[in-house]
Amino acid sequence: MSNSKFSTILALILVAGCSTGSDGRVMVKGAGPDDLLKLRSGPGLEHDIIMGLPDGTRLVRRGCKPTGGRTWCRVSLADSPKTMGYVSAEYLAVF
Repeated sequence: MSNSKFSTILALILVAGCSTGSDGRVMVKGAGPDDLLKLRSGPGLEHDIIMGLPDGTRLVRRGCKPTGGRTWCRVSLADSPKTMGYVSAEYLAVF
C-alpha cells in the first residue's frame, strides 16, 4: 500500500472514530452481531479486558491517542460514567 493511500485510510479512521457530537457521545459500531468490542484497562491489546460491549452501546469519549498502530480512545459508559477504559477508535461512531 502506498504512503498516500495509507495516510488517507488513517485519516478516515481517525475522523470516524474520534469525531463526536458536542458532548463527546459515541456508540459502538462494527463489532458485529455475534461479537463484542473489548473495553480494556489501557490503550492496547496487551491490557486486560474489563468487559465486552455490544454494538449500540453508548459511550462518552474522553480523548484518543495512537498506540501500537491503532488509535485508542479512553471512554466511559454513558449509563455508568464510573466504568471507564479504552477501546479501538475504529469501532466508534457518532450518534
